[in-house]
Amino acid sequence: MNNFLPDLTQLAQKRALITGGTSGIGLATALLLAKHGVRLYIIGRDEEKLEQALEQIKDENEAVEVYGMSVDVTEASALEKLFDSIDKHWGGLDILINNAALGHGSILEGDFEDWNYLVKTNITAYLACCNYAAKRMLQQNDGHIINIGSMSAEARQEGSSVYVASKSALQGFSEAFRKEINNDGICVTLIEPGAVDTPMQDSSQEEKDEKIQNLEMLLSEDVARSVLYVLSQPKRCAIVDLKIRPLKQLI
Repeated sequence: MNNFLPDLTQLAQKRALITGGTSGIGLATALLLAKHGVRLYIIGRDEEKLEQALEQIKDENEAVEVYGMSVDVTEASALEKLFDSIDKHWGGLDILINNAALGHGSILEGDFEDWNYLVKTNITAYLACCNYAAKRMLQQNDGHIINIGSMSAEARQEGSSVYVASKSALQGFSEAFRKEINNDGICVTLIEPGAVDTPMQDSSQEEKDEKIQNLEMLLSEDVARSVLYVLSQPKRCAIVDLKIRPLKQLI
């Protein structure tokens, strides 16, 4: 029966970059991967949150190798500096978890600067990180890229047109990108959660707790376990799309 269990030992010493790794899904994923000996590099915009996240990860596994950098993923120079640092520390990369993203409502809200910054964060930065990561993975004919999307790409709720646009674009990109690099031994997975208790949700914690209790909202840890599941598959098995929704979220 043990043959049916995932081989988590294969993750030990893998080199993983997590964008948006200082809170929510990114931090929960970092904490879980740290338990299994994955070497981590996390980034976020807030320096204080970054330091707190690094401390949490070390508390989870004091032996884990973890680095962090305060990065605005919309800045090309910052991303170049990030991947230069990864090369300096590791000389390559095995796993990219593209997670940093912003929420937004309708196109009738905000202005050009708001929409432009969101597109740079939710789309352009994902493309850039995939480019930088893939170039390194192609040298070793191996690697795994996970893009964290959203069920909004399918549900397309009223009042969220800007966010829906960005996540729909990510959905299309992930499918085409996978076809471009699968034959080189690199796996691309798109994970699309439903509602998750993260800082992106603008409702009160009391409201979010009630939704969790009512099975209408996920915890960040639920998505992190899904990431672990995807990464623990044998090389022959590619999880291409994974949609996760709260049991009673009707979308």
